[in-house]
Parts: sequence; structure tokens; C-alpha cells
Amino acid sequence: MAVPAGGCHIVDYAIVSGKRTPEQSHRGHWERLRQRFTQDGLAGFHDYEVVELLLTLVRTQGDCKEIGKDVIKTFGGVRGFLDAPVEKLVKVTGIKDSSAKKIKVIRALAEYYYGEKVQRNAPPLASPREVVDYLRVKMGSLERETFWVVYLDAQNRPTAEPKPMFEGTLTSSAVYPREVIRKALEHNAASMIFAHNHPSGCVEPSTNDRDITRELVLDATLMDVRVLDHIIVGADAHFSFADHGLIKEYCKQAADFQESRRRIAE
Repeated sequence: MAVPAGGCHIVDYAIVSGKRTPEQSHRGHWERLRQRFTQDGLAGFHDYEVVELLLTLVRTQGDCKEIGKDVIKTFGGVRGFLDAPVEKLVKVTGIKDSSAKKIKVIRALAEYYYGEKVQRNAPPLASPREVVDYLRVKMGSLERETFWVVYLDAQNRPTAEPKPMFEGTLTSSAVYPREVIRKALEHNAASMIFAHNHPSGCVEPSTNDRDITRELVLDATLMDVRVLDHIIVGADAHFSFADHGLIKEYCKQAADFQESRRRIAE
């Protein structure tokens, strides 16, 4: 093909020859990933493909497949990737500071989504289980043990967004029942759900967990406030005191204690 005099011919050889450039191949792959998601959601996606799909939203060019595989290898899964701080994300080859910050925005949106579901004026909670998703998103990445309380009205609607009340070390959390009950009265709560995280990942309750829950149930019963559950949150699992019959057991102990006090008073 002739080149015009005084100028230069700038037709890309790859396009002229019918071949696709690497960037065109990447974009074609991105579109196929997005089409799969549009049709079936994330069903059938490998973990690295979930990360890859996310990266196509925060990067403007380049191959995301290998980065996705590196991410899963580095952080152990999608949750670990989303929970990782910016300073760790940028250590992965191919993830720059701007992309890492966009990923943290997406992570924050997940918290916001579940938080909105437990806001005041939301539909009543049919079961304490409905708050588990929110707590796992909110607490799953915390490195210190933190104690939360969800205060509910008579219709089982949260009276406020759940917030941490006490923060401890990696192995314990100092919980003050008097403060928990004071807040319950302040919120005019009819019932409560307790929650705390185990950074170790093991959700089996310790002796201290059982003792503080028993004390909280007793104190709440004396103030005519019900305890619906105490949930221990781990990275990949949770433990419900209610599901294991412990809340019922502690409520019975509290009722027996009240009855004994009544008899003594007589």
C-alpha cells in the first residue's frame, strides 16, 4: 500500500492483517465475563473470575485473569481480597493505588447495603438470622474482638443502626452489662441481639462468652427486656446461642432466680 508523499501511513498492521491486538482480546474477554454475569449472576464463576470481573470495573486496560489468580493465592479468597487494606492490595502486581481505592468503595457499599436492611423503619426482623449477613460483612475483617448490640422495638424493628459498644484484644472483650442495659432503656428497646467476633475464626463460645451472656440475660430479664440471641461471628461461620438452646436455658435460669427472690420477699 502506497504511503502519501510527505506523510506517513499509520494503519495498525494487526488490524490490516485481520489479527486482534492483545488489548482487543482483553476487552473481548471482559465483555464475555460481563455477559455471563448478566445472564446467570456469579453462578459457575471461579473465585479468580469473580475477582477478575471486579477488576474489569476498576481498571481501564490490561489482562485481569492472572491478577485474579494472584489475588486468590495471596488473600485466600474473594472475602480476603475485599477485606484487605489498600496498602496490601497495591502489593499485588497490576493493582495500582487508584484501583485499590475503588475496590474499597465497593467493599464499603456492601456494608452500606446490609446496614440499610437493619435500619429503623425497615421491615421487622422475622429472625435474628436476618442480621447475620450484615454482622459478617461488618465484623468479618476486624482484627480485634468487638462486642455489638442490636436494639429492637416491640415489632422486632431495629431502633438504630448496630454499632460496636466494646472493643477488646485479639482474645477478649470487656463487656459491661450495666452499660448495655442503660442503652436498652435509652432506646426503649423491647429486645436485644448481641454479637461479637472471633478474629481467630473459631466460633465456639468460650467459658467467658457463656458467662457474660448468662449475666446479660439475667440483667435484661430484670428490666423486662428480652434477649433474642448472641451471635459469634467468624470469617466463614457463625455460632448462635439461640440455635443451640443456650438463650432458652439462660432465660429459664433468670426466671427461676426472679421466682426465688419473690418467695424470699414474701
